[in-house]
Amino acid sequence: MKNSFIIVLFITIFIACTSTKSISTTDEKNLVAKTSDTIKIANDSLEYEIIIIDPGFSSWLAKNAKPRGFYSINFLESRNQTYVVEWNSRVNQIQGNNRNMYEMRIDYEPFTRYGYEVNYLLYNYFIYFQIVNNQKLGGFIPSP
Repeated sequence: MKNSFIIVLFITIFIACTSTKSISTTDEKNLVAKTSDTIKIANDSLEYEIIIIDPGFSSWLAKNAKPRGFYSINFLESRNQTYVVEWNSRVNQIQGNNRNMYEMRIDYEPFTRYGYEVNYLLYNYFIYFQIVNNQKLGGFIPSP
């Protein structure tokens, strides 16, 4: 049975009507496919998949994110773990936080090595999300 690591954020209806372009990466032989503002990374050897669907994220990533290699893998994993815990806490809260913002849990295991590319994109999504939605996850002030 294949285990999947899936993150689907802010699903948009127009995705089915858009064309697909592929972008290859050099990190850990990941396959990155881009559909409009959809970023998908898959690695069959680890059996995970991450999908980020959010209008504006890919253009924000290109314009604002630090280049790959700027952050260490340990830094990215540490921040992602903190952000995931807070994100999932907000998903589980019935009252309070905007339910449309925190719709789905993120299954991110702290002892699984997802590789640099997944951690880099997930970290940058959390930064983008916090800036665009004026949110603060995990006590860190977001900055690209």
